[in-house]
Amino acid sequence: VVTPFAANHERCEAHVTTQVIDMGEHPARAVRQKKDSSIVVGCRLVKEGQAAGFFSAGSTGACLAAATLVVGRVKGVQRPALAMPLPAPSHPVLLCDVGANADCKPAYLVQFARMAGIYAERILGIPNPRIGLLNIGEEDEKGNDLAIKTHALMAKQVPGFAGNAEGRDILTGDFDVVVCDGFTGNVMLKTMEGVGKFLLKSLKEMFLSSTKTKLAAGLVKGDLGQMKKLLDPSEVGGTPFLGIQKPVIKAHGGSNARAIENAVLRAKEYAESGFIADIQANIEHMRVQPGMEKN
Repeated sequence: VVTPFAANHERCEAHVTTQVIDMGEHPARAVRQKKDSSIVVGCRLVKEGQAAGFFSAGSTGACLAAATLVVGRVKGVQRPALAMPLPAPSHPVLLCDVGANADCKPAYLVQFARMAGIYAERILGIPNPRIGLLNIGEEDEKGNDLAIKTHALMAKQVPGFAGNAEGRDILTGDFDVVVCDGFTGNVMLKTMEGVGKFLLKSLKEMFLSSTKTKLAAGLVKGDLGQMKKLLDPSEVGGTPFLGIQKPVIKAHGGSNARAIENAVLRAKEYAESGFIADIQANIEHMRVQPGMEKN
């Protein structure tokens, strides 16, 4: 039960809800049955224009279902996708999809690539982004059936397509956008989170292991802080569902206060960017023509 609270700000208004969507519930069923849950109410307020965007750290499936069923997809978008900026040498690399669509068709990945390319330009400030398809090798015919068919379509329909990107290429900066299905992207994202935590823990243990390394740690303290910030997912905060008519931002279920702060800032940035209008204006160029997927 949510208790009403006093908001001492003219832009703050409490909307009390009486239902909760649990992490283990069937997403679409929960959204249809629990219309007074915070996820559904928040998305409804966005659809009605009472809010510029919606943010949640709750169930990804429920957020996707509410974004699709309540707010609605941009007409012509087949599946919304989650896009996550990852650290790279000169500027972030956008990984898309990172969890919204476990099963994909080549046409979905083509749209992900086009939407993510516009996001990289509009939000990340990367002109003419180089777009790669996540695969197990650089050659055009590498990978499973999905990868091979998607590569052929992206070569024809995606401006800036630069071929296959292997897992080791993601953080090098050789590609500005890397596209994959949501199952693969989510595994990749959480693997990177785990590696980041392992590296930071190992460095901390090493620097505390002796007097000599403790003195060294003092000399590089500022640099270590920058490294920690670079690897910390809370610095990104949240990721938008690309292809939804209005901003819906999803954060990690274990988000801390810093992550939530940054996710709200991402929602504001996304709402003001003009990205959604760009998707609507270019949707005809993102469609895979009938029969092309079979070629």
